[in-house]
Amino acid sequence: MKTLYSIAISVVSLLLHMAGLYNPKLKKGIVGRRETFEKLRSAIQPKDAVLWFHCASLGEYEQGLPVFEALKEKYPNRKVVLSFFSPSGYENKKNAPIADVVVYLPLDKTSSMKTFLDLTHPDLIVFVKYEFWPNLLSEIKRRQLKAILISAIIRKDQSFFKWYGGFMKKALFAFEHIFVQDEASKRNLLDLGYQTVTVSGDTRFDRVTAQLQLDNQLDMMDTFKDGKLLVVFGSSWPADDDLFIPYINEFENNNVKFVITPHDVKLSYTEKLVRQIDKKMVTYSGLNTSELKESVVFIVDTIGILNKIYSYADIAYVGGAAGTTGLHNILEPAVFGIPVIIGKNYSKFPEASKLIDLGGVVSVDSPKEFKKTITHLLKDESTRLRIGKINHDYITENSGAVTRIMTYFSK
Repeated sequence: MKTLYSIAISVVSLLLHMAGLYNPKLKKGIVGRRETFEKLRSAIQPKDAVLWFHCASLGEYEQGLPVFEALKEKYPNRKVVLSFFSPSGYENKKNAPIADVVVYLPLDKTSSMKTFLDLTHPDLIVFVKYEFWPNLLSEIKRRQLKAILISAIIRKDQSFFKWYGGFMKKALFAFEHIFVQDEASKRNLLDLGYQTVTVSGDTRFDRVTAQLQLDNQLDMMDTFKDGKLLVVFGSSWPADDDLFIPYINEFENNNVKFVITPHDVKLSYTEKLVRQIDKKMVTYSGLNTSELKESVVFIVDTIGILNKIYSYADIAYVGGAAGTTGLHNILEPAVFGIPVIIGKNYSKFPEASKLIDLGGVVSVDSPKEFKKTITHLLKDESTRLRIGKINHDYITENSGAVTRIMTYFSK
């Protein structure tokens, strides 16, 4: 099976190069991977002590960052290599201050991974959540390198439990320790025979809690909100737009405003979004501050400030679950003690299921349901405050994953 996997990786490599001729995002990854080894040779010397942090994409980086920062503080004299698999992670964090060098992880070919490890020679490796590359992990184990996995979720539907997943299961044992988010993940690892596992919780709780200590003020948001109620639609996709745009277009209330922060900030998408909305609006890319106060809708077609925008919200809708792209981080708005609305496809996100059970998050599956939910929340301040407190308290109660993980390094 491992041979078939390696053949499949070679085929995927060829297909990516072909697709990259037509897809700018894929092309960025292809070009970036060509530069990985040269960047490492320039930044890392044979005598350097190295911490290597790896994330699939931007979400995993945000999840792992509190641990990365704690390890950097504990080992200040070690250089940090930060790697990503996807362009969305690399392009957003290629200048991340936590790292001495940021690179793309090569495709999982044995020869490439040997070269990567030769150049980085890490003293400690930290992977976040879902990164299981069997050829890489096999080489890590062969070299007896210290590797841990944090904020992991292990489900019965993953390849480790399939008839064909033996080599993937074996790869898990390259990790010296795995820190999982919940008891179910621990039980699943124990069923696989993996014993060195700790339920630490999700580091995202620590990450979003830290946001409360930052300066979240944005002058443009102060001007736009103007003391009125604010609904923020965060990381929205077309399927999400279909739920809430009809409501915005028919809504008549001078005391409510809306911010839309689309996941895709390409001009072609935001122009389409603008054409669908009938209300007076302003966009970040064409910002005219004199129009902010009088506008009803503010389309923030940029990245990096959504967390701050959530601090202004009275209600948040978090995108990704109306379609199949995957629910974005509901903890980011929830930490500010506000109600959160999401789409219907949230089953793979335990924090969403838990908060729905507690009553802090509401799932809707149609424009009609969205309208009913948002209308009630806008009219009833006491309900907004009660639901918001559920979310804030849940995050407070579940913080502390970083402390539990760092205890492991104090032994």
